[in-house]
Amino acid sequence: MISSNPLPLNLRASVIIPAYNAEDVLPRCLQALEHQTIPPEQYEVIVVDDGSEDSTAALARRYGAQVLKLNHGGPAAARNAGAELARAEIIVFTDADCEPAPDFLERILEPFETPMVHGARGVYRTQQKSLVARFIQLEYEERYERIARIEEEQGTVDALDTSYAAYRRDVFLQAGGFDTRYRSAAVEDHELSFRLVQEGHIFRFAPQAAVYHWHVDTMSRYARRKFRIGYWKAFMAKEHPEYAISDSHTTPTLKIQIGLAALLLPTLVLWPFWKPAGWLALGLVVLFLLTAIPLLKLIYQRDKPVLLIAVPMLFIRAYASGLGFFWGLVHGPPPMPQRASVLHPGSQ
Repeated sequence: MISSNPLPLNLRASVIIPAYNAEDVLPRCLQALEHQTIPPEQYEVIVVDDGSEDSTAALARRYGAQVLKLNHGGPAAARNAGAELARAEIIVFTDADCEPAPDFLERILEPFETPMVHGARGVYRTQQKSLVARFIQLEYEERYERIARIEEEQGTVDALDTSYAAYRRDVFLQAGGFDTRYRSAAVEDHELSFRLVQEGHIFRFAPQAAVYHWHVDTMSRYARRKFRIGYWKAFMAKEHPEYAISDSHTTPTLKIQIGLAALLLPTLVLWPFWKPAGWLALGLVVLFLLTAIPLLKLIYQRDKPVLLIAVPMLFIRAYASGLGFFWGLVHGPPPMPQRASVLHPGSQ
């Protein structure tokens, strides 16, 4: 059991888990946190029950976690509340549907041995058999290679995913935490880390800090997820136009593919009426596939069977992300003229 006794002075980390109707997945997360390579007295576990209607809170208490119950307000608000309750200098975020590897906390804390480092991010792993889930994992692995290159070139990274992220608590609180206008799990984590890097904070990539995750495993769920992320990325682009140009999480090839996919549609519509449009469509498809070579090569090297669905998944990704982004630009919530702090640095 995770200890619920008074915590000693050598507390190193507060692990914060937002949970909404998570009774089916939360046990695996808490069990994984029971078996970390750092001593249990060096970390506390806080489960923020985001207005669940099931037994999430009771289950978390059985595992000895601290439980904070809130009205349903979304994961950003839940994580902020957990950060206020936390007692350690370093706050570590993961999700209820994640299973931290045994050395996750040890690895995510290592970058903080350097005082100038204010945040760190880890990686996803998966043990799923679904081809769709395996494609998603390889998508992430392509991003991880890009993030490692950017860190080497720039000395920092600007996209911390809250499934496997850590911050110095005082930096997090002073920044006002996550923007609670992001009501679903979208890019509120990237918004905060991007904003802080723009202010001069230093973040590190810790590729050995891993959590196992259950990715979506059907094409339809994948499309819905990409649409939702695209929608909220448009919201973020309104706040931070420079994010739309360059960020360490989104590969440039994906942006090109979205543009090529958008151009492909009118050429297909024109094809029956204007024969040269067919050649234009073919050229766009060839260019699309050429931009996908780095990911296709990675798939070939690491998981060849995923090539069977790679091309349709690439088109689903491009169209769903692009439509979501367009819908967010047209119908998304407007930016606030001035950001209000939602946390208080001195609160406990």
